Amino acid sequence: KDIETYGVLRLSDAGRAFIKAPTSFMMTEDHVFDVDDDDSIITASKGDGAVADEQLMSMLKDLRKRNAKKLGVPPFVIFQDPSLEDMALKYPMTLDELSNVHGVGDGKAKKYGKDFVALIARYVEENDIDRPDDFVVKTTGSNSSLKLYIIQNIDRKLPLDDIAKAKGMKMKEFIKELEAIVYSGTKLNINYWIDDILDEDQQEEIHDYFMDSKTDKIDDAIKEFDGDYDDEELRLYRIKFISEVAN
Repeated sequence: KDIETYGVLRLSDAGRAFIKAPTSFMMTEDHVFDVDDDDSIITASKGDGAVADEQLMSMLKDLRKRNAKKLGVPPFVIFQDPSLEDMALKYPMTLDELSNVHGVGDGKAKKYGKDFVALIARYVEENDIDRPDDFVVKTTGSNSSLKLYIIQNIDRKLPLDDIAKAKGMKMKEFIKELEAIVYSGTKLNINYWIDDILDEDQQEEIHDYFMDSKTDKIDDAIKEFDGDYDDEELRLYRIKFISEVAN
């Protein structure tokens, strides 16, 4: 083996011939496996193979269903399934602890969390459960500054695509940030943008769908509307819906 020239690019006779007389050829296209393509908003990080308490999970779902019925809203408006799974893994017994569960911020914990932490506290006591001592405080820093930047500029009613570009973000990535903000319990008023992309009848149609739906999954909404609305339109209206109905 020619060790001394390892890594050196050389032009072969075939390469020289190609330069003189280029011809077309076939090659395979790279496939990008995007793990972020799923339309869910949050995922519960269980780590170390930990499994949520199935009995508690069932009780939390029943409580969510009862409270949603009282409030006249879909169950997913209160807490998403991944948030319930994280509760059934970490057993939060105070609103502060609940606010550190995936997909739950201070606002949502205070608005909906009282019954849930009370149920969990009773369950822990009745079943003599040793709770994990690993509640992780949510990070601040860059994430916090980005959230503040987004909220401030939406309050100023700047175009969403301009806000995204200013942070070097693609629209899909930017929408995910908006989703994370509203699903944690913070209001975002993007009506000025929604009014530009959807007329009143369209907004009413999508609102009625989410209000009556058992799930907030975008794939299900796309199937329901049979292509009348694209992914971005439905995601943005879902942000408006969650902000107004849940927060």
